[in-house]
Amino acid sequence: MNTEHDWITTPVTADMLRGFLDVEATAHGLLPHRLPDRARRQIPDNQLAVAEAQPSGVRLVFRTRATTIELDTLPTKRVYRGFPAPADGVYDLLVDGRLVAQATVTGGNVRTITDMVTQSSELSEGPVGTARFTELPSGDKDVEIWLPHTEITELIALRTDAPVEPAPDSGRKVWLHHGSSISHGSNATHPTAIWPALAAAQGRVELVNLGFGGSALLDPFTARAMRDTPADLISLKIGINVVNTDAMRLRAFAPAVHGFLDTIREGHPTTPLLVVSPILCPVQEDTPGPLMPDFAGGSLRFKATGDPAERAAGRLTLNIIRDELARIVEQRAADDPNLHYLDGRDLYGEKDYAEFPLPDEVHPDPAGHRRIGETFARLVFGDGGTFAIKTG
Repeated sequence: MNTEHDWITTPVTADMLRGFLDVEATAHGLLPHRLPDRARRQIPDNQLAVAEAQPSGVRLVFRTRATTIELDTLPTKRVYRGFPAPADGVYDLLVDGRLVAQATVTGGNVRTITDMVTQSSELSEGPVGTARFTELPSGDKDVEIWLPHTEITELIALRTDAPVEPAPDSGRKVWLHHGSSISHGSNATHPTAIWPALAAAQGRVELVNLGFGGSALLDPFTARAMRDTPADLISLKIGINVVNTDAMRLRAFAPAVHGFLDTIREGHPTTPLLVVSPILCPVQEDTPGPLMPDFAGGSLRFKATGDPAERAAGRLTLNIIRDELARIVEQRAADDPNLHYLDGRDLYGEKDYAEFPLPDEVHPDPAGHRRIGETFARLVFGDGGTFAIKTG
C-alpha cells in the first residue's frame, strides 16, 4: 500500500458488485459467487466448485473523482502440476465504459491440480495483494473494476484518494448467459476480452455470466438459479460439455434440455430466450467423447476418444447435438414465440477456424473470442436480432 495519499477506505459490500448471484463472507473479506448457496450445496465436483467461484463477468462498480485506486484482494490461482504457472489474472478498470488501466495481484493462494482427469488438487495459502491503478482521469466518473475471470478473488479493502459514491443505475437491460469454458473465458487474456463481455459492451447490456468451465451440463440447480435471477434477456450455449464429458446419451439429452427450459420458463415465461448450439470444434464434430488431454506435441491439446460407430446407439457428437437442439427449439417455439435458436457455427465456423485455429483444439484464442463476441453482437443485438433493442 502506498502511503503518500490521504486514503479513504470504503467497505466492499454486495451492493457495489454487478454480475454475481451470491456473496460469501470469509475470514478475509467478501467472496463473490456465480451460483447461489443452495446450488453450491448440490455441486458434485471440484470442477464446477472452482469455476463458479471464479468471478467471470463480476465487477466492482462505483462513482468517484479519485485518480488513484487500490483494491486489496486474496486471489486463489490455479496451476497444473508439471506445467509452468499461468500469468497472474488481470483486473480491468473501466472509466465511463472505456478500458483505461489494468493491474495484477501477485501472491495469494495457489491451488495445484495434481490430476487433469479427476481435478484433484492441493492448496497452498499465500498473502493478500493489491491491485493499484494510478493517473486515472480527473473529475466525476463511473468506475468499473472487472475481476480476473481465471482466479477466485476474495475482496478485502477498497482505498481511493477521493470519496466513493454508489454508481447510478445504467438503465440497461440485464443479459443472463449460461455456457461452457468458452463463455467463461478460456484463453482470453483479460476479463473484458471474454466474448460475452465484448458482446455485452457492443449490445449495451448488463452482463450476468454463468459460463462455467467444463460444467455446462444441464444441471437442474443451474436452471433453478437462472429461473430465480432477474433478467431481461437470456441465452443458453449448451452442448459441448455434454459431448466432451460423455455425460449422457441422446435418450437422456433431449428430456434434460426440455427440463432445463421448463425450469427457466417458470421464472421467465415470456423473456426472450436464445438457445445457442456449439461453435465449430473439429475434434468433436462427429467423434463422441470423452475428451482427454493430449501432451504428445509438448503442449496441452485435447482429443476425442469415443468411437464414431456408436453414434447409432445414442452416443453424442456436436452435429447430433445441433440437430437435436434445433428440433427441440422448433417444436417448443410453436407455443413459445420468444424462444429462438442460433447455430453456434454462425459465431465461429469453418472460415473462422481457418483464420483463428483453436490452439488446444477446443478453446478459441483472444482473436477468436473477439470474433465470436463481435459476431454475436451483430447477429443477436443488432438490427433484426433476437435481442435487438426496440425503439420508437
